[in-house]
Amino acid sequence: MKGFVLFLLLLAPAGLIAQQTPIERIEPPFWWAGFKNPALQLMIYGKNIGQTKVSILENKQKAIEITAIHTTENPNYLFIDLKFRAGIQPGFFTLNFTINNKLSASCKYELKARKPGSAQRKGFDNSDVIYLIMPDRFANGDTTNDAIPGMKQRAYRSNPDSLHGGDIKGITSHLDYLNDLGVTTLWMTPLIENNQPIYSYHGYSCTDYYKTDPRFGTNADYLELSDAIHGRGMKIIMDQVFNHCGSGHWWIKDLPSRDWLNQWPEFTRSNYRSGSMSDPYVSAADSLQFSRGWFDKTMPDLNQSNPYLRNYLIQNSIWWVEYAGLDGIRVDTYAYPFKDAMSEWGKRMLDEYPGFNMVGECWMNYPATVAYWQKGSHNRDGYISNLPAVFDFPMHDALIRAFNEKEGWDSGILRLYELISQDFSYPNPLNLVTFADNHDVNRFLDTQNDDVGKLKMAMAFILTTRGIPEFYYGTELLMTTGPDKGDGMKRKDVIGGWPGDERDAFTAAGRTEAENDMYNYMKNLLRYRKTSTALQTGKLLHFIPRDGIYTYFRYNKKNTVLVVMNNNDQQQNLETSRFHEMLGKFKSGKEIISGNEISDLSKLTVPAKSVLIIELH
Repeated sequence: MKGFVLFLLLLAPAGLIAQQTPIERIEPPFWWAGFKNPALQLMIYGKNIGQTKVSILENKQKAIEITAIHTTENPNYLFIDLKFRAGIQPGFFTLNFTINNKLSASCKYELKARKPGSAQRKGFDNSDVIYLIMPDRFANGDTTNDAIPGMKQRAYRSNPDSLHGGDIKGITSHLDYLNDLGVTTLWMTPLIENNQPIYSYHGYSCTDYYKTDPRFGTNADYLELSDAIHGRGMKIIMDQVFNHCGSGHWWIKDLPSRDWLNQWPEFTRSNYRSGSMSDPYVSAADSLQFSRGWFDKTMPDLNQSNPYLRNYLIQNSIWWVEYAGLDGIRVDTYAYPFKDAMSEWGKRMLDEYPGFNMVGECWMNYPATVAYWQKGSHNRDGYISNLPAVFDFPMHDALIRAFNEKEGWDSGILRLYELISQDFSYPNPLNLVTFADNHDVNRFLDTQNDDVGKLKMAMAFILTTRGIPEFYYGTELLMTTGPDKGDGMKRKDVIGGWPGDERDAFTAAGRTEAENDMYNYMKNLLRYRKTSTALQTGKLLHFIPRDGIYTYFRYNKKNTVLVVMNNNDQQQNLETSRFHEMLGKFKSGKEIISGNEISDLSKLTVPAKSVLIIELH
């Protein structure tokens, strides 16, 4: 890796193999001077490294202290606790490893200088719109990495469950497209190494926590992408996984300790019942199977109760934030790891980066069970979460139903109102990430029988209601799952992202008329949201839906926006006197999508299955 210098001095005579201690790995591979927390734990891996004694050279000023050295049942591992003196300068120091007072191995370790303002970095927030990309399916910017020697899978684009060849350079080369569209933040599914024989394309089976998968690019490519994103005034979110690794991870062949994984007498899956973690009546058997059961046979379940593993994962997050200049982290399967470990992770992240933001995948159906995981919740069991943001999965479910159902007492558009009315459950409703679909579910268009009008309504809603909007790549291009609902088809390629594609949907000329219409609709909304502080952080006031029409306002001292959603199959003429408490002081407005000026707000004509977004004057 860039900036990492490691050399071995194997000084014992050639015949004394027992005294030679080749160091295969040191993780983290380097660190930084100047963190609030002065402690660092190094994982050292090498044949019989646990039998050595460790000392530090070049430490005359006692700037570095070894506070503890830990061995495990596996002699091939050492965990070294270091403490850095306040004001320590960047540079190198040397670790010596000796056996019987004879030097067996030596390595240099680097402390880098932190970039100015690193600790004060500001994470993604309500001013942002997140765009979710699955890199393997977005664009292939470098065909030379489609097959890499030593990697167990190569790109076969005809197979929906195989690698297709999308990569980091494919994303970098289309940043202008995304910037023009108006998104502000990119969340990419994991780009770290997944050297698995099957399903390696999705990135959720890590085999090296410190290395970018070479089929996506290199760590240097990731840095280039991060710099290019920031250069356009955009932000980057990294997808991280703490619950499991891949069965091909280098640990698996030589575990640091048996309790590194959650072990069972025979393969045992998680019961996937996330609600068991907040259930006041849950049985021990059910809660243990949820958190200790494996997500899949190829995803060994990590035991975050092991203090060395827990520390390893926390340091890895800090390493990537500092190394790549991250603006946020999305945590996969957030509720599945041991929750006390995730609480500690969140606290240590926020201790180092108080303005940072992290969002967890808490895939549950009810606001109360999702709210349990958000920072600030007053949970009856005393659990303290340090996770600032959560995904609004209950709203995702309501969106799918709302536009398909007939209007009734508890159906149709009322579902959106009812979910919003339960925001009292959340410590911070503004820090909910709202979405209509993602990489794990069928595309929203499929759930709406390919009705583009319903898709537009959903996009208008998540971009105008409270929270931080997120939408899935290709939504602006009317991408669908198709008749085959498998995971691979939920993650289809963008047409034009591969050399030789029949057309290029990244350009207006390469899009169909319908695609351009949707793209422009999204672009209009996204660009307006960038300028509207009311839609970003304003208060929300809504009215109980009547006759299939849901009306709400976002407002602050500078800006008031009226949103009217018509869920009927016919145009509606809306008399607005009912909304006098908000409309009373306004005389006119401008409808954002059409650009039409509205001089009379007493009655509004709302087309069928559509949304009016009116900035009031």
